[in-house]
Amino acid sequence: MAGNHSIKHLWGPVRALLRRVPERTALLGLSVVTGALCGAAAVLLKCSIHWIQLGLGHLTVPLPWTRMILPGVGMLLSLLIVRYIIKDKIGHGVTKVLQAVSKNESKIKRHNCWSSLLTSALTIGFGGSVGAEAPIVYTGAAIGSNLGRYSGMSYRGMTLLLGCGAAGAVAGFFNAPLAGVLFTLEVLLFNLSMSGILPLLLSSVSATLVSYLLLGRESVFAASLVDFRMANLPFYLVLGLFCGLCSLYFTRTTLSMEDRLGRIRNPYLRWGISAVALGVLILAFPPLLGEGYDALRPLLSGQAEAKWSIVLLFLGVLVFKVFSMTFTNAGGGVGGTFGPTLFMGAIAGFVLATSVNLLGVGTVPVANFVLVGMAGLMAGVMQAPLTAIFLIAEITGGYTLLLPLILTSAIAYGFTRIFEKYSIYTKRLADSGELLTHEADQAVLTLLKTDSLLETDFVPVRVDAKLGDLVEAVSHSKRNIFPVLDAKGRFQGYVSLADIREDMFRTELYGERRVVNYMQPAPDYLAPDEPMDSVMRKFEKTGAWNLPVVGPERQYLGFLSKSKIFSAYRSELRDFSQD
Repeated sequence: MAGNHSIKHLWGPVRALLRRVPERTALLGLSVVTGALCGAAAVLLKCSIHWIQLGLGHLTVPLPWTRMILPGVGMLLSLLIVRYIIKDKIGHGVTKVLQAVSKNESKIKRHNCWSSLLTSALTIGFGGSVGAEAPIVYTGAAIGSNLGRYSGMSYRGMTLLLGCGAAGAVAGFFNAPLAGVLFTLEVLLFNLSMSGILPLLLSSVSATLVSYLLLGRESVFAASLVDFRMANLPFYLVLGLFCGLCSLYFTRTTLSMEDRLGRIRNPYLRWGISAVALGVLILAFPPLLGEGYDALRPLLSGQAEAKWSIVLLFLGVLVFKVFSMTFTNAGGGVGGTFGPTLFMGAIAGFVLATSVNLLGVGTVPVANFVLVGMAGLMAGVMQAPLTAIFLIAEITGGYTLLLPLILTSAIAYGFTRIFEKYSIYTKRLADSGELLTHEADQAVLTLLKTDSLLETDFVPVRVDAKLGDLVEAVSHSKRNIFPVLDAKGRFQGYVSLADIREDMFRTELYGERRVVNYMQPAPDYLAPDEPMDSVMRKFEKTGAWNLPVVGPERQYLGFLSKSKIFSAYRSELRDFSQD
């Protein structure tokens, strides 16, 4: 708490200065700061993983069997840090960012600025079979979100800075500024105007510059490429279909295994099972150790032997990478699916290209197919084809593969969409109704909060009141609906003005008839925190124009009307389109 006060005290003058300028202007400066911080965080994560691997390398060289054990140690260290120090769930970084946008007003906790970075460095550095990209996206988004919060930004400003953080993280990690922007547009945010894209560009460029100044331009996916030949176009088409199949396998197997392992409630038992299973998989398939990028170097340089035994080995790696990734995360490790998606795509491209060459049905450049396979699987699993195309184009330092990248990514994406409407990041959120989609109308509807639209100017009457009391309430009300409550304020029903119109001027009935004689039951009830899509389904199902909002034990809180929702929707949509 003291740390929080000191941060606010130090940030106070900056916040005061930012309030003197329009928010859109302030966003431009903050986006540059966000990008620079995210670029530095990406460099720190890369170096941390490298240093840990380098230190443990002195142990694994004389004792190769330790490669089976060390990943479990890294998972356990991460588990203990998360469980006893952080005390919060930090896995599934990209999904957590989406959840923050849709449910938590784009607010991400401060510890996420470092917690995912620390735990993923331990997980991957010790050999966990996951990627560092999703944790750095979560870290970057947390940096942007907290900068926006301390700067007093509105929800939209904070959301945009969150997106700037994610864009900067991807750009800084891969030295690919355009891919960072496209990742945010395709995966995280939706329907941004040109004024909203400018901060993303500034953040991505500043992150890339920081990464470039600290680490240089060298890419982990440096490859010996061959110029594209039209004769190979049919094989890239087949690669697109193969990547689409692999994408479906990746998504469905991952989610299914997560559900199965999640049923093991004891975290240490789950860690033990996962650590043993991961160790066995690494023993059988050594390329599953760590991110696996080192295993891709011979494939990208064209030095891998063209033998069926090698093809079968990497086919096994392709099949079991999903298992090793899920065991790592289930056992307490922290890492994402972004890296494994690239890894599996590279393996898919290698397996297909080498098989084509060995069968003699064609002669295709293996390194080209390895890189295009990355884009294909990324387009299918993440359902972000533009990000996939331009990420691979940027990290290879040229656009010689642009046509096959477009073809393969489009086919893989289209094929996957036939069977899976949502990406691996959005599927669970969509199933729970928490997803902000890329369709503006649904996104704006999700932004509306039931409790903020509550109308409380209805005059309530007691259930045991007489008609005279009800007529008195009518004379003091501007509404034509009257909620009926019991002595404890619990909602019992309602009376509409139409129900008493015939009797309200018959004074002889004022003392005889009671409210209960006119009361109607509510067709349905709403909760104050009910998602707006659920609210709209109830309105559609009942045909009602007003529905009561009740708390625990049916305590009356107010009414929600269609007209109020439509008015708020139009206002949000207008502001949304102008951002």
